[in-house]
Amino acid sequence: MIEKDIERVFFSSDQISARVRELGEQITRDYDGKNPLFVGILKGSFVFMADLMRYVDTYCDIDFMAVSSYGAGTTTTGAVKINKDLTYNVEGRDVLLVEDILDSGVTLSYLKKYIEVRKPASIGICTLLDKPARRRADITPNYVGFECPDSFIVGYGLDYDERYRNLPYIGVLKPEIYA
Repeated sequence: MIEKDIERVFFSSDQISARVRELGEQITRDYDGKNPLFVGILKGSFVFMADLMRYVDTYCDIDFMAVSSYGAGTTTTGAVKINKDLTYNVEGRDVLLVEDILDSGVTLSYLKKYIEVRKPASIGICTLLDKPARRRADITPNYVGFECPDSFIVGYGLDYDERYRNLPYIGVLKPEIYA
């Protein structure tokens, strides 16, 4: 039913699963013996982070932050609001921010600075999708699932106006839906 709003599939569920497995294996190697804290940025990262965690084979903890900078639109407002802060103390911890998409970079840049004040041992960024064409902040992820062009995409946790997160793939939303 909601698939009628999708112009085309950009990344299939099989492509996503294979790449998430590769990311999990790389993160396992890089953080082995460090007990990192994975911080999912809600709401978009929840599907990606759940799947990613299944492929991480080292001790780790998880936490979540809820932030907003988009409202109901398709572009960031530039103002980041923290709706849910961390539960864990991050001082001396290796922190890995897990995000669904790195777009303008405004939110992740803000969060990285916000967490740095709490003196973690390190802060890394893992994003399923990287959209460098729209970057407004100077931020580079440590782990990238896929680079994507400047199309409005939904599915696998990504939404438009809180819809389409439940699609098992990532697709391009028809422009008439958000115009």
